[in-house]
Amino acid sequence: MPHSVTSKSSHSNGKWLACGALALLAAVSPLIPGPALAQGGCYGEIKTFATVPAAPGFPEGIAVHGNRVYVSGPAMFGTAGQGPSKIVVFDRDTKIQKNTIVLAGETLADEHALSCIAVDDDGRVYALSTQLGLLRFTKTGHGYVQESYGDPLPDLPPCVTAAPGEACSPALFPTPPLPNDIAFDEEGYAYVTDSLQATIFRYPPGGGAPEIWFQSAALVGSGDVPIGVNGIRLDPEREHVYFSVSFSPSDTSLGSIYRLPLVDAPEEADLELVHDYDAGEAPDGFAFGKSGKLYVTLAAANAISVLDEDGVEESRIESAPGDEIPLDAPANVAFNDPAQTLLIVNHASFTANPAHFGVLRVWVGDKADPLEKPSLP
Repeated sequence: MPHSVTSKSSHSNGKWLACGALALLAAVSPLIPGPALAQGGCYGEIKTFATVPAAPGFPEGIAVHGNRVYVSGPAMFGTAGQGPSKIVVFDRDTKIQKNTIVLAGETLADEHALSCIAVDDDGRVYALSTQLGLLRFTKTGHGYVQESYGDPLPDLPPCVTAAPGEACSPALFPTPPLPNDIAFDEEGYAYVTDSLQATIFRYPPGGGAPEIWFQSAALVGSGDVPIGVNGIRLDPEREHVYFSVSFSPSDTSLGSIYRLPLVDAPEEADLELVHDYDAGEAPDGFAFGKSGKLYVTLAAANAISVLDEDGVEESRIESAPGDEIPLDAPANVAFNDPAQTLLIVNHASFTANPAHFGVLRVWVGDKADPLEKPSLP
């Protein structure tokens, strides 16, 4: 069983004061500090960065490289017979859509989806396809060239029915692989979560076949859509791999952030609990800020939870009445460093409202802890 770093659980809101109230306080007394007001806006104030086309919709992944913002999708079930998966490319500063990368090679008559993305040192984009595996896209002229980088995740039998010595999944019943999130380490290994097979896989530098890096019954999901292990990132010290479990196997109302040491073969005893969400909030993707804070999307609570360096929730960011597009199943986040804003992918997976497909921005007065962008062959 995982052991806890400290005691930390969430079930309260801790909202920040509204911009107007802070402005009034600042006007009344110059002695009152005003950390929420700055040139970038008000802390927690949500605005629209860009909308995402309804076809294919259901965006999930996001990555920022230079002045480009990449957003991938669809991440959903029920795509058989629909159009191809896509990566939409926006200008970080003007917010204008600059390009659309259309995946080639999908069998569109079958289920197909595109989840999360990452970028290497050369600006090449890596994307997780349920059908095609780990793909790489290289910008050439005005377009992008697609190539296969890593094999699709294997379909593992449940360990309860697997033959002795056979690679298997901790899930109690047969489930297909569902690649979800990806994070590189400095050596070029790519860590990929499999949300239905309770497994974190690792691709070697240069790609190829994925290998099982860690498995545990704690990574199994529950509920109607049993999403278990989900988001994944390395900590600022590059000593641990952090990951989320959206729906605990023991209680669908429980979701957690865990961590493991960044070693070749972590063991069950190495698993540490960082934070529990116990009100059915469904923690999803997350990102570390330069401040050391962890910004966690809560898909079912339509909020961003901000954890301090000890894993204690210090605040939540939620939509306000009148927001052009409200938070709707936020999935993943990335930083726009010059603006000190957090870019949030609106997945809208529960409402399926196409008007909510997009990227939102919220001023947090923080920059990214830089993601590893290794130099790869």
